[in-house]
Amino acid sequence: MIPNDPDALKRLAATASLVVAIALTLAKLVAAVASGSAAILSSLVDSMADIAASAVTWLAVRIAQQPPDRRHRFGHGKAESLSALGLAALVTGSALFVLVEAARRLLDPRPLQATGLAVAVMVVSILATAGLVAFQREVIRRTRSEAIAADRLHYASDFLSNVAVLVSLLLVERLGLFWLDPLVAVLVAAWLVKASWTIGRRSIDTLMDHELPTVDRARIEAIVRAHPEVVGFHDLRTREAGGVRFIEFHIELDGEMTVREAHHVTDALEHELRAAFPEAEIIIHQEPAGLEDARLDHRIRAPKAAGR
Repeated sequence: MIPNDPDALKRLAATASLVVAIALTLAKLVAAVASGSAAILSSLVDSMADIAASAVTWLAVRIAQQPPDRRHRFGHGKAESLSALGLAALVTGSALFVLVEAARRLLDPRPLQATGLAVAVMVVSILATAGLVAFQREVIRRTRSEAIAADRLHYASDFLSNVAVLVSLLLVERLGLFWLDPLVAVLVAAWLVKASWTIGRRSIDTLMDHELPTVDRARIEAIVRAHPEVVGFHDLRTREAGGVRFIEFHIELDGEMTVREAHHVTDALEHELRAAFPEAEIIIHQEPAGLEDARLDHRIRAPKAAGR
């Protein structure tokens, strides 16, 4: 039974990823040694990288779930981004190794052996990977975990590469196209590089406090401006780390409003925003309407205005 607690879901997904990686690595090791296939070797190297990546994800998920402390008052959510960035580097290194081995096999194609065993291993790999990816997709939908998302992207690429390897094994066995085996290995390596680039870019965006998507910012602005007591609204800043969204902005209120009344307005806004963005950390600064002060919006928009 799948747990409802987001933290428990993340831990379960990370553990499942590690178990699948270890099992598939052992199976592919046997198939690679028995068959001599460069394509399976590429898949084996990728699975070996999966073990390290899944172990890092498993650790990162646990670190990210630790509560804020004196030295990390915003929590530990960015541990997930760091693990995803490390995964991207690991995948790239694996792809380079596969490219070197595939180039050697292209220059010296060899017949394959024990293709029946190799085909069976790849079929099992495809089924296991498909099941894991489907489970990870559900976990991401519920938790928005960046570490699990990076791991899922990696395993999604594994699924496609496993299918490609299986097709190449069948064609080599039936048509004798020995050059196809290393060629598929090259294609798998290229796919790995593409996947690592996507993972790395997303991780860097998070580590650099990239803003939430435009559609989310528009939802935030619409909720705030719709409140009848809010006169003005500026300096919206957003980011996300470890599945937690951080939302900060200034609201302008009637200068004659009491502190207690302003507090009630802020509470109401927080409640509405948290309904739209569960688990969000929301910081709202209150100030009297009409106040002239230095604003972040002015500093950001000034260069655009100067360029017109």
